[in-house]
Amino acid sequence: MGDIDRLAAVIRDERPWGGFERFTLNETSTVKIIDVAPGQRLSLQRHKSRDELWVALDPGCVFEIDGERTEPDVGDRVLIRAGQTHRLSSSGPATRILEIAFGHFDEDDIERLEDAYGRS
Repeated sequence: MGDIDRLAAVIRDERPWGGFERFTLNETSTVKIIDVAPGQRLSLQRHKSRDELWVALDPGCVFEIDGERTEPDVGDRVLIRAGQTHRLSSSGPATRILEIAFGHFDEDDIERLEDAYGRS
């Protein structure tokens, strides 16, 4: 999976009514919208074998990837490669991201490095 440039593979198709972006084509993926409550954050984790593409849907998202924190603009994308540590949080109001996980979704693929929610 690591050989594919997933950000370059996003295709914008224009139509008379507007258009759409295609993020995947003919591959195994899981697509979610993740809601983060005001001032909350997800566990710091990494995946052994799957990549994830995050797209900021609301202002106030905070992405932490390999210790580097960014507050993306709405529509910004970031690719998280297998093995990178990552966390999502909200810097203010509730916020959402679109997450596309590439490969089979498997809870055993998740290594939680900091888990405030009693899972491990």
